[in-house]
Amino acid sequence: MSLRRESVGSAGGLYSFASLAFVAGAIVLAWPWLSGVVTIPWDAKAQAYPQIVFMARAFAAGDSPFWTPNVFAGFPQIADPQSQIFSPPYFLLALFNAAPSFRAVDAVVFGMLVLAGLALIVWFKDRGWGAAGALVAAFAFSFGGSAAWRLQHIGEVISLCWFALSLLALSRALSRSSIFYGFAAGVLAGFMTLGRDQIALLCILVLAGYTIWRLLDGPGFWGRLRRALPPLLAGFVGGVLTVAIPIAFTLLLADDSNRPGIDLEEAVRGSLPPLAFLSAVVSNLYGVDGPMKEFWGPPSSMVWGETDINLARNMGAIYFGAIPLAALVCAAGAMRDRAVRVFAVLALFMGLYAVGKYTPFFELAFWIPGVELYRRPADATFPLCALLAILAGYGVNAIIARSDRVWMKTGAVVVALLFAFCLFITFDKGRLTQASSALGIGAVSLTVAVAFLFAAPALMRRAPFLGLAALAALMTLDLAVSNKPNESTGLPPSTYDELHPDSTNETLALIRKQLADHAAPDRRDRVELAAVDYEWPNMGLVHGFDHDLGFNPIRMKLFTDATNAQDQISIPEHRTFSPLYAHFRSPLADLLGVRLIVSRFPLERMDRDFDPKDFHFIAQTKDGFVWENPRALPRVMAPGAAQVVDIEKMLNEGGWPEVDFTRTVLLDSEEAGPLLHAPPGEAKIISYRNTEVVVEAHSTEGCYLVLNDIWHSWWSAQVDGAAAPILQANVMFRAVRLAPGTHQVRFSFDPFAGLWSQIWKR
Repeated sequence: MSLRRESVGSAGGLYSFASLAFVAGAIVLAWPWLSGVVTIPWDAKAQAYPQIVFMARAFAAGDSPFWTPNVFAGFPQIADPQSQIFSPPYFLLALFNAAPSFRAVDAVVFGMLVLAGLALIVWFKDRGWGAAGALVAAFAFSFGGSAAWRLQHIGEVISLCWFALSLLALSRALSRSSIFYGFAAGVLAGFMTLGRDQIALLCILVLAGYTIWRLLDGPGFWGRLRRALPPLLAGFVGGVLTVAIPIAFTLLLADDSNRPGIDLEEAVRGSLPPLAFLSAVVSNLYGVDGPMKEFWGPPSSMVWGETDINLARNMGAIYFGAIPLAALVCAAGAMRDRAVRVFAVLALFMGLYAVGKYTPFFELAFWIPGVELYRRPADATFPLCALLAILAGYGVNAIIARSDRVWMKTGAVVVALLFAFCLFITFDKGRLTQASSALGIGAVSLTVAVAFLFAAPALMRRAPFLGLAALAALMTLDLAVSNKPNESTGLPPSTYDELHPDSTNETLALIRKQLADHAAPDRRDRVELAAVDYEWPNMGLVHGFDHDLGFNPIRMKLFTDATNAQDQISIPEHRTFSPLYAHFRSPLADLLGVRLIVSRFPLERMDRDFDPKDFHFIAQTKDGFVWENPRALPRVMAPGAAQVVDIEKMLNEGGWPEVDFTRTVLLDSEEAGPLLHAPPGEAKIISYRNTEVVVEAHSTEGCYLVLNDIWHSWWSAQVDGAAAPILQANVMFRAVRLAPGTHQVRFSFDPFAGLWSQIWKR
């Protein structure tokens, strides 16, 4: 039996009050970040923040953010899901703020979370499910579960927020047979899809499941289908218009990247151990919010043995509030109601998906198109917690509407048993003393939650506004204490001082000085930040210098094959070498123009053959050692001769011919054509921008103009205004053949032309 639409709390004034109470609570919960006391750490700063600042710098300079020269010898930002170019809130922030602060970027995340919570309240109102449940669902969705504990994955959090907005629009489209809301649902789901992360994929499955259920629920299928077709078609059009081009770019990048797919064996290493779900009962049960040495939850090998699981500790933290948990338990029978049955089934799906290898389910789910692109089944806790928030909200109103004391008494016993099991686990693993504080807070929170639910029916009948205020206060207090900022979600902004656009960091100042001292018309030297710290690899995106490596799970295959670049380079073990780039002293390092190497560790730890005599030691700063490579080559050169090589063989086996790269360029046999054998010419950079490089070259007998940026098919070249082919030179760089005389060569990044060309060729 479904919850009655005429239940207490369905009046519009209560929903308005619930919305205001939610916003007030949200301000309290977000205030540590909004005030600047803490900032969202880890990936939010090391990965996402530099991308947003780069986009803002590009806009402020009247430049394009579609390509960056600052990492990986050049990278197509327009195709990268990490770039935030197609994230509307961050695009707008970058467009109107030339130097986004930590607080500004964090505020966008919390702003989206508040919008998502308000969307759920409106959705509950549309369903007539009661304002109290709407309020609980909003708090649990926006400030609980994975959205709270994995706040540093801001792209995934924002994808989840788009899901709530999409659900509201989709529901209205189906209920009202509205083309407008159908189109809006498609656009909003498109914005979600543009996150191009696993949360977006799983939320698309939820929306699809919800749509199918709405069509199949009860008699009159054909009538519902006829009414639903116009809005669904409008949604399809809105979605396609929103995602078609960005997704096409990303698919083409995936084809040419280091990771077009992930096999099942690798994916299940991101499975969530089932006992991690106990974090929904007692927040911080496993010591997630303290120093790493205090974490003892699964999959900690010191406590649970080797599990072959590779998860950050906060990925198993899903506390979404004591009242929501108690409501789920005490109103478990209501989860079979026709109105929410689909969400219960979808929650079960996400729970089985999240535990990955621990059941046979994920092996079957792995055949769903798109799943093979992602490496962590545990990411399913995002939509799982969202669905549990909805179910908990429905449960609260079921308790209020039905006042079934038998349910409540049974539920209270089950809640007590769940807490007792947490107590048993801590005792069994010898962690009772360590977990005593978390257990104490959990005991109080659960007791208060159950007591409130016992009192809620009478309170909401007699004084509904007071009941909502009390509910908002309890939810805010609970989440403020149990999901407070911690090492995973909120660190002092000073932790990332070097990422501030106006940072006075001494190492950064030294890098700038050294690059300026070696500036020349043909030069744009690169830096290698080798194992300095987690937030350093993408620092060039903030400060405008070029790092030969970077931080991104996606890299172009050509660059990866040539350098063996890893996702990032924050510890010595991340600095791996390739056959072609076997040591710090390498022809490829010289061609890349790596002038400086900065490392917190001795370079011998990463390269056993490192010889200090090959480099100039410059200084030791608080961040590490700074070395100079005196052999760094210019960014542009004009060799007059060419030599044919087998690029694939060099990539696989290594080995460089003994040549002077200022005089001779290496070309692949397939595109070399008649070779020049002339003296070198001269080249200088006239203009160097993100998506356009203008070079002037002069030679008496002809030459090859070499630009030591990575070769990519979306770049084109013009010589004196006439189109010219770009050759793949020196394994991974660009070159244009020039006739004798003085010429102006313009390299232009044309992603849309490149996209159409690649699609047409297919």
